[in-house]
Amino acid sequence: MKISIERSALLKAMSRAQSVVERRNTIPILANVLIEAEGDGISFRATDLDIEIIDKSDAMVLQAGATTVGAHTLHDIVRKLPDGAMVELSDDGSSGRLEIRAGRSNFSLATLPREDFPVMASAEYDCNFAVDAEVLNRLFDKSKFAISTEETRYYLNGVYMHAADGAEGRALRCVATDGHRLARIDAPLPQGADNLPGVIVPRKTVLELGKLLAGDGQIAVSVSETKIRFATPEVTLTSKVIDGSFPDYSRVIPQGNTKRLEVDAAEFAKAVDRVSTVSSERSRAVKLVLDEDRLVLSVNAPDSGAAEEELAVAYGDENLEIGFNAKYLQEIADQVDRENAVFLFNSAGDPTLMREGNDESAVYVVMPMRV
Repeated sequence: MKISIERSALLKAMSRAQSVVERRNTIPILANVLIEAEGDGISFRATDLDIEIIDKSDAMVLQAGATTVGAHTLHDIVRKLPDGAMVELSDDGSSGRLEIRAGRSNFSLATLPREDFPVMASAEYDCNFAVDAEVLNRLFDKSKFAISTEETRYYLNGVYMHAADGAEGRALRCVATDGHRLARIDAPLPQGADNLPGVIVPRKTVLELGKLLAGDGQIAVSVSETKIRFATPEVTLTSKVIDGSFPDYSRVIPQGNTKRLEVDAAEFAKAVDRVSTVSSERSRAVKLVLDEDRLVLSVNAPDSGAAEEELAVAYGDENLEIGFNAKYLQEIADQVDRENAVFLFNSAGDPTLMREGNDESAVYVVMPMRV
């Protein structure tokens, strides 16, 4: 194999590949990226056995071939090369070495046989549809903060993607919860997604997908009961889905909350952040005291101090005192793209609902705590 490729194209592909590869591996080949050169292009394939990413780039292929090499090492080398450099990769197939040349820099890296590299078995996908990258990014980006990190409840360690009945007809819906807060985000159901099986997309896949969805254009999505694939012309990300049943989230979304608070979302998030500074506790409870058109946020930490801040709000119901985990409250407020956040309360002991203005396509729930 012998190819010549521009440094920026190689860096882009290797950045994606190395982020899938785990730093600690008991199986040596999983630390490597599979490089395959043929025709007028080159592909980079990396996997951790649960996720596989394939990145295709244009390159000058002087001699077709394939090899595998340490993903993190190659990424670090390319990252440190000067901008605009042309990088030559060559492997004669017998030395067990990949030679890397760029200007006056020369590197030689150990390789492993391509035959040892595991390739994720192809699946028969039950459902195939296309969706704008921007739409898919919103669904996952706004829900991922609520993914649980508790390994015992593994079925909550991802985002549940499925077709559902939304406020404005059939919707492509993403839901995540950790039992303390919940995010439910809807988008119009794309053509071909009617028979979408409900799947739980793992946290790592959601994070990798965020990098893939940074641009514009369409994403081809293919779903089976065990795998999900996201593809652009250059990159294909395939992942196993979490084998488990996502709980009936609709039961925890309150329907009868009538006490309505409307507040500037950015000011609210900053105020929560400021008052919670005095508390070193992990839970960082913040108390909200509501009366007519006034909200007082306060934190009282006996060991370190107290803080209070008042905000002008739109509120016309009976007085209410309610406490929340400051981190949860701030993360939910940070999701709001519109100017105002609308909170709907029932009582100090019931779940609180939050929406972005009058938009019902994004709904958040947060459980209160005693203060």
